[in-house]
Amino acid sequence: MTDLEADLREAVRGEVGFDVTSRALTTMDASNYRRVPLGVVAPKDADDVAAVLEVCRTHGVPVVPRGGGTSIAGQATGTGVVLDFTRHMNKLLSVDPESRTALVQPGLVLDRLQDAAAPHGLRFGPDPSTHSRCTLGGMIGNNSCGSHSVAWGTTADSVAELAVVTARGQRLRLGQDWAGAPAGLRELVDGELARLRTGFPELPRRISGYALDALLPEHRADVARSFCGSEGTLGVLTEAVVRLVEAPRARALAVLGYADEGAAAEAAAGLLVHRPLTVEGMAADLVPSVAALPRGGAWLFVETGGASESEARARAERIVRAADVLDAHVVTDPAGQRALWRVREDASGTATRMPDGTEAWPGWEDCAVPPRRLGAYLRDFRGLLGAHGLRGTPYGHFGDGCIHVRIDFDLLTPAGIGRFRRFSEELAELVAAHGGSLSGEHGDGQARAELLPTMYGHEMVALFERAKAVWDPDDLLNPGMLVRPAPLDTNLRFSVLPREPVDVAFGYPADGGDFSAAVRRCVGVAKCRTTPSSGAAVMCPSFRATGEEEHSTRGRARLLHEMLAGELVTDGWRSTEVRDALDLCLSCKGCRSDCPVGVDMATYKAEFLHHHYAGRRRPASHHSMGRLPEWLRRVDRVRAAAVVNALASVRPLAALAKRLGGIAPERRIPRVATRTFSRWWEGRNTRGTGDLVVLWPDTFTEHLSPSVGRAAVRVLEAAGLRVALPPTVHLEKPPVGDGRTVALDPVSLLRGRGRVCCGLTYVSTGQLDHARAVLRRTLDLMTPVLETPAPVVVLEPSCAAALRTDLPELLHDDPRAARLASRVLTFAEALERLAPDWRPPALNRPVVGQTHCHQHAVLGDTADRRLREAAGLTGDLSGGCCGLAGNFGFEKGHFEVSRACAEEQLLPSVRQAPREAVVLADGYSCRTQLEQLAGARGRHLAEVLAEALEPESPES
Repeated sequence: MTDLEADLREAVRGEVGFDVTSRALTTMDASNYRRVPLGVVAPKDADDVAAVLEVCRTHGVPVVPRGGGTSIAGQATGTGVVLDFTRHMNKLLSVDPESRTALVQPGLVLDRLQDAAAPHGLRFGPDPSTHSRCTLGGMIGNNSCGSHSVAWGTTADSVAELAVVTARGQRLRLGQDWAGAPAGLRELVDGELARLRTGFPELPRRISGYALDALLPEHRADVARSFCGSEGTLGVLTEAVVRLVEAPRARALAVLGYADEGAAAEAAAGLLVHRPLTVEGMAADLVPSVAALPRGGAWLFVETGGASESEARARAERIVRAADVLDAHVVTDPAGQRALWRVREDASGTATRMPDGTEAWPGWEDCAVPPRRLGAYLRDFRGLLGAHGLRGTPYGHFGDGCIHVRIDFDLLTPAGIGRFRRFSEELAELVAAHGGSLSGEHGDGQARAELLPTMYGHEMVALFERAKAVWDPDDLLNPGMLVRPAPLDTNLRFSVLPREPVDVAFGYPADGGDFSAAVRRCVGVAKCRTTPSSGAAVMCPSFRATGEEEHSTRGRARLLHEMLAGELVTDGWRSTEVRDALDLCLSCKGCRSDCPVGVDMATYKAEFLHHHYAGRRRPASHHSMGRLPEWLRRVDRVRAAAVVNALASVRPLAALAKRLGGIAPERRIPRVATRTFSRWWEGRNTRGTGDLVVLWPDTFTEHLSPSVGRAAVRVLEAAGLRVALPPTVHLEKPPVGDGRTVALDPVSLLRGRGRVCCGLTYVSTGQLDHARAVLRRTLDLMTPVLETPAPVVVLEPSCAAALRTDLPELLHDDPRAARLASRVLTFAEALERLAPDWRPPALNRPVVGQTHCHQHAVLGDTADRRLREAAGLTGDLSGGCCGLAGNFGFEKGHFEVSRACAEEQLLPSVRQAPREAVVLADGYSCRTQLEQLAGARGRHLAEVLAEALEPESPES
């Protein structure tokens, strides 16, 4: 233990982390930069903050305050001690509706403040797109803005008082009329009044540099306001009094369509006279689907408020009439507005990939110019991009003249980095020529601070340095930011990654087969650090359960990045730090859909486990549950299901089996069906004369829940479809007759019978060699089916998802894999596509339950929603994750997290449901979790529909 670490542990009551994991999680924010800290401290209170500063000053070690780590300019990284305020100093201390203020700690997430203010008809004005995970401390440090800044300004406009601790331990209460000013600050300002009155551009989004003009007498010498945007370089914030604004009772969203972004930019400033709440712009490049948007190639999102829906709509329609648009939509439905805003908010992640899949990066993320000059600036900006052979798609706060853009810089080669520098220098000159600010929202950090002389001149930058010295004479706080900055082309986070592709098992088709590129997908926007009320449907259940960064998708991606870098995590695929962080990943695939950049941590986890345990002893659970299909087939082969069930009911024997199998002692071993689905199938008569569908007998349906398969057959046949099961031998030609029978030749008999398998349990436990063998055998069995047009209906969502994604990505060298993946249909999709005229029985009951994680992330549930609606099953299923997630919730050590995931949304929704409600759960894991934790019986949609059909005849 170093002296610094020992002294910190003795001085503070919060956590002190000098371990590899703690440091690796804070090497990066959402920028292009990376710095490795010495350690991380999570202070309990202001006393802890003061103690950390005293210890670090003694040791000459810098201190970096950090909130949600979503900064885009590099200011939330550092080489000294990082202060993490999200763990303890994250509370809302009070809300005062009378004065319209709130008292907050720096680690409080903005959405928690909004939730508390809403019952009083109030809200915090600024709302960055990261509102579900950014903190008030980070917003004050960056002087953040958000989409409503045309109405409510920047964070500085909403700050009343700030409590800070200076680098030398002085505790100050900052406010107006020089309240809390450190010694020497007033004298500095009084000597530079002329410069301060003339040296700052007039525009709504001027964030760059120190706001020293807020200290002018005509601005009431507002020390708190001048502190905003200082990026943790002047003092450490411990508490803030912030102002709240009245929230409109109703809102309307006018989406205005224009031919291109230039036309939208030219129109934006003219809409401000109508006093809208937002004027946001984006072009078609960033929109996955324009179906919900009016005609055009670019759009303005203009929000209006009112005392009633009709008043808000009237204001929106007035703006539509005043605007010269190609087309427009006005939306007053809150759900419709949220869906449209999600398109805009996800742009910060979507923009990290160009339409052709090329990577794009921040660095010139948020320049701002006077709104009336935005159109001209964008034309010049596009010209500069073209001159350097670069591409980017601008979007952002058009009403404030602030533009976000990710650019396809090559930050991996010396030539590309050189072009990045030259472009940055020329763009700084262009922004200054238009009277703009290098930063209009996210601060300067390392990305732009070096270029501040271009905007302000050397004399003003020298004044910034003098102000920094007044507050922090030892240069202890976040050195290298704003003043005396590091060069903008150093400390790039990509420089440490391997230059050659890493040898991996999966194909990573969206990343050119490069695992490093897949890991680089995580840019740190941290949508994985959200709660259910923040809008993320599934991602990331383990973070929601623990609140720990290492259990977020971003945290795991950071550890994988450091593993590839090899500087901090030094043992590569054998890393215990990465293994432990991935241990609580449920492989729910929620990040595959909810993450704006499509990080697929379930695949990364499988890849890591494959390498980590290569040639080594695996955990018992990988054998007991990872090879579950093999065990269950053996039980069926010797007709031992009844014996297994009897033994599992004897507590001492069950306890022994669980201990040997690495199964959580809190779990009950599920019962094995005494008659498998296939055996039932072999003894029934064929029905249906319509299109042939091949029903996939997944392991769970086959051995654990055959009633689901039986019900699905009934419903599919009732819809007029002809059902067959996959072959169980490797056929040289397609099946004949009714699809049930096959002509066997001697060679086929010698090969023996087999069963198709999606390989899910092998993939989730990282047994990828075995998974490939199983999947190749499955493709051999399915080859005759693939020579017919028959679709493959898969009842278990996780198995369907494995066939659609894991199969073609793992066997990327076998064209049959992609063909089978393209054939996979869910139960509802099969009915909708193949029996469009069939009408399900009318059930007319409410439903409750949860959309399966893999259904949400990979398959989609649109067809399921329509099928439920047609059957009169009313209500929406909850989001989130059931927490069992295949083998995860059964593994020893996972029970508490598994239960916490279920208690987040699923179990409360079931407990609160009316008695007549149908509990739907298409996944076997979800049904098992409901049974074991809530005593509730969940059913597959096929079972619910089958029960309402006419009874089958006895001979069936």
